[in-house]
Amino acid sequence: MRPDKDFHQIISSFIPGMLAVALLWCVKWYEVENMRSLSEYGLFPRRWDGFIGIFTMPFLHGDLEHLISNSVPLLVLLSGLVYFYKKLAFRVTLWIWLLSGFWLWLGGRSSYHIGASAVIYGLTVFLFFSGVFRKDRRLMALSLLVVFLYGGLVWGMLPVVEELSWEGHLFGSCAGLLMAIVYKKQGPQRPPYSWELDNDADVEDGPEAYWRTTESDSLHKEP
Repeated sequence: MRPDKDFHQIISSFIPGMLAVALLWCVKWYEVENMRSLSEYGLFPRRWDGFIGIFTMPFLHGDLEHLISNSVPLLVLLSGLVYFYKKLAFRVTLWIWLLSGFWLWLGGRSSYHIGASAVIYGLTVFLFFSGVFRKDRRLMALSLLVVFLYGGLVWGMLPVVEELSWEGHLFGSCAGLLMAIVYKKQGPQRPPYSWELDNDADVEDGPEAYWRTTESDSLHKEP
């Protein structure tokens, strides 16, 4: 890939994440400007009036500190997801969002749950395990960077801090792992080493030919 094309791809991969984060800040601006909280539209488990929270929860945050702590990881994760899995990015994000919300509605504590952290946990786990399944160190490094930025990621899945929706974090992580398993054969694959190739012709063609073949197969397999 040419350097200018690669640079353009990197820049364009940030656009969806920036739009998503901008939308979160617009919601908070509306709350501050009108001096009201939209937390009542959050997810409340096992109550039909709280079912709408499955769709609205990621856009609602308690305060600016909560919003800021979610904005940076969400931007990094969505950008990385679009860069490495452009054709899968929307599907993966949507399924993580809906599955984690539905599971939380079924099994969460009886209180309002708000914030994008369930999606953040899901994306982190998806990228990490996708890297493990594909043996791609770039994806694992990206997830570890988010762990460093987000801080206490593992502890967030345990009932340690009462104010945190640890169930949302846990269900988001489970959704991310499930998506990594479901889509492990789709998206970019690591080129094989010479001893992994089936025959001499493959060895002669080398990893670059394998990348072309894999990308071509992926185009035919995906709807």
